[in-house]
Order: sequence, then C-alpha cells, then structure tokens
Amino acid sequence: MTVRIRAGAVAAIGLVLVAAIGLYVGNRDFAPDLKLPRPSSRACVVQADGEVSLNAEQMAHAATIAAIGVQRGMPERAVVVALATALQESKLENLSGGDRDSVGLFQQRPSQGWGTAKQIGDPRYAATKFYAALKKVRGWERLRVTEAAQRVQRSAYPEAYQKWADESAVLTNALLGNATGAVACTVDGEPAMRGPAAAEALVTGMRLDWGRLETTSPTELTGLAVPAASAKAGWRYAHWLVSHATDHGVKRVRFGELEWTASAGSWAKIGGTVNGGQVVAEVFSAP
Repeated sequence: MTVRIRAGAVAAIGLVLVAAIGLYVGNRDFAPDLKLPRPSSRACVVQADGEVSLNAEQMAHAATIAAIGVQRGMPERAVVVALATALQESKLENLSGGDRDSVGLFQQRPSQGWGTAKQIGDPRYAATKFYAALKKVRGWERLRVTEAAQRVQRSAYPEAYQKWADESAVLTNALLGNATGAVACTVDGEPAMRGPAAAEALVTGMRLDWGRLETTSPTELTGLAVPAASAKAGWRYAHWLVSHATDHGVKRVRFGELEWTASAGSWAKIGGTVNGGQVVAEVFSAP
C-alpha cells in the first residue's frame, strides 16, 4: 500500500513538472518583450516613430521585402504584414533550412507548393510569392497583422506574428519613404565590393527590387544616380541604398540636404539642396 502511494505521488509530481515546462515554453513563444538578435558591429538603426536595430544582413532583406511590395503594387499594410512574418519566421535571415523542409526568409516549404528550395532561397522570389498569397486572402487589409500572416503561413503559433507588428510598422515607414534620413547603417571593415563592379551590381540590385528604374552614372564619381519624382520616392531609394551598403560597397548616399557616409554611419546636413532631385550613391573606389 505504501509503495502505491509513493508511486502515485511521483507520477503527480511528474505531471506538474511537465505542465510547468510546457507553460514556460509557451510563455517564451509568446513573450511580448521578445527582442531581435543583438546586431553585429555592422549595425543599422531605423528611426521612424519608433526605433529598430538590425544587423546588415537583416536590414538588406527588410529593404528588399519592402521594395518588392512596392513593385507589386501592394499597399503599405502588406509590407507591414510581410516584414512581421519574416521577423517571426527567420528574424530576417535567409535560412537554408528550418522545420521539416522550410527554407528562406518566410520559411516556405517546397512540399507545400511554394517552389523549389533554390527558388525559395532567393529573397526576391520568396517575397513575391508571399505577397501573391496574401493578395488572395479575402479582406486581409481589415485583419490584424497576425491574422493576415497566419492566413498565408498556416503556422502552429497563429498569434506569434503580432509581437512584430510595431517593429514592422517602423521599418515600413522608413523603407517606403515616409520618414527622412531614417535608416542609418555603420559599415566596418573592408567593403564587400569596390569600383565599377560594385556600381554595376548596385544598379542590377535596384532594378531587381524596384522593377523598371532609370539610373545614370555620375561623371564625378563611381556609383549611380536615380531620379526621384517626389521626396517620398527619393527617400525610398536612399534608404534602400543605405540598407544595402554593406553588401554592395556603398560609401556615400546623398539626397536633398542630407548625406549619409559609411564611415560615420549617419546622416548629416550638407547645406543646400543638391543633385537636382536625384538620389546619388557613391561606391568605394577600386584599389
């Protein structure tokens, strides 16, 4: 009889422990104060009615996701949903694997018809597929961020996307040109690219992200100039260029009365409006 009582007690204690562990894990999954990974020394700070810190890789992916949304004619709300989804699924890192056969920024699965692993591993392809799926969700514009994302992703944690709504709104405001000088990245160490090759890659990247885009090559520097039809359009391009500074060897970006430099990692007034309404980017010169 005594043995039975002790065995029952042990079983009860085991059940309590299991429940406690489950509660702890559940709280961690949905913790409202969950933070992004600490940025590396090559950090970007985004300030637009709030502040978000990302590393260079995360910032470049965020800028591409936003640009693809504009290229597809999606409203700003769609960009917020897309960024919140990518933050939850991959922390804006282009993962080569994940749960089962999940791949990429949005952890899309080849077995679920999203494309091949190679295709999904292309951030532009992944973002395009996400927006296409979101567009098919009836009334998604009226849903909460997490509900709209869940209709696309079918996650086991349907409320998880909501914790990224505020950060995504800050990123969207900046990357879609609603704020001035809002993306500031510090580039340390040796540039990833230099000279004409860097300028050519920068032009290619901008056209892939933004679609048809007119660019020119300034005579006084190695880089590119992009006409801006409005201040909002100009800041979209300027922030994209700064976001991709590390992976494209961008040394300097100018628009309006402000200039960003890789060495300072911030925007500063240069006195007077320059460049005739163009966004001008200079890349590091070849050695």
